[in-house]
Amino acid sequence: MSRAERLLDLMQVLRRYRQPVSGRSLADELGVSLRTLYRDIATLQAQGAMIEGEPGVGYLLRAGFLLPPLMFTEEELEALVLGSRWVVDRGDSRLGGAARNALAKIAAVLPPDKREGLDGSALLVGPGESIAAGDAELAAIRSAIRTERKLEIVYRDRDGSESRRMVWPFALGFFDRVRVMVAWCELRQSFRHFRTDRILALTASDTRYPRRRQAMLKEWRTAEGIPQR
Repeated sequence: MSRAERLLDLMQVLRRYRQPVSGRSLADELGVSLRTLYRDIATLQAQGAMIEGEPGVGYLLRAGFLLPPLMFTEEELEALVLGSRWVVDRGDSRLGGAARNALAKIAAVLPPDKREGLDGSALLVGPGESIAAGDAELAAIRSAIRTERKLEIVYRDRDGSESRRMVWPFALGFFDRVRVMVAWCELRQSFRHFRTDRILALTASDTRYPRRRQAMLKEWRTAEGIPQR
């Protein structure tokens, strides 16, 4: 492995951590000596990477240092194409348009050989059932999740009963046949799952819910037995 590839791998590993990680852990993951790891971190810091920390304390990569898309590996580009094609096919219209735009921006800065591989990727998304119901609400739900705002919804459950709820949305799940909003329900005082095709009406609120989205997501994962990421 060349030194440039090793530095790129180090950056990619650091991106995965949100808390300081020890130099020993980084060195073991990369398969290099601790001395080499410290030297590589110093090199990246000299090039402008905002890596905070020191030996014995741990290291953390702060936001603000971006690598150009041309540094993507072939498999990383294939993953981007496959994921974007899935979003175009299974997401709502606005999210699908955003996926197309993102791929176009990446393609615009790639060298010709990689751009050809991006356009001609043989990884395809299989046909799935069309989901039109709930499409109009998804943009409002995503906005509420991003801004941690409450939503008032009129919901019809699987038995046909309707209810008005004030919810705190913090996640949105995309499945082949349904889309599901995960939220804290003030009426039930617990986490609830709402199929978007059963939301009859939705009103965005200016009121911010009192908990942080990430904290609720973590608590929900624990309650559902879903591994934390």
